[in-house]
Amino acid sequence: MKRNFLKSKLHKVTITGSNIDYEGSCMVDISLLNAAGILPYEKIDIYDITNGARLTTYAIPGKPDSGEICVNGAACHQVNIDDKVIICTYCELMENEIENHKPNVIHVNDKNEIIEKTSSSLKVAK
Repeated sequence: MKRNFLKSKLHKVTITGSNIDYEGSCMVDISLLNAAGILPYEKIDIYDITNGARLTTYAIPGKPDSGEICVNGAACHQVNIDDKVIICTYCELMENEIENHKPNVIHVNDKNEIIEKTSSSLKVAK
């Protein structure tokens, strides 16, 4: 049996741009994507801390070390510039992979600069 687990998380990043005329997706500073282990065009979930909106799209790489995070297309109706959001990816694990799984969690400051990286194993009750 496979189960779904958190793979990557960009915690409390700030939305810096919005482009409703773009086809879709969310542009994220490639340095942040790399730190979290999120690949370009990978499916992402965005949870808006500011207004409670939740949506699914995909990541596209932005300029490295820019701190830019820009929602595009229909997402512009749910997420606004200066909103704080959480960006997550998930993975499917087999039972024998769960105990050693370590999600990447990236914490940033108000300029979307990395201030902490964490990755800890799950503690599975037996």
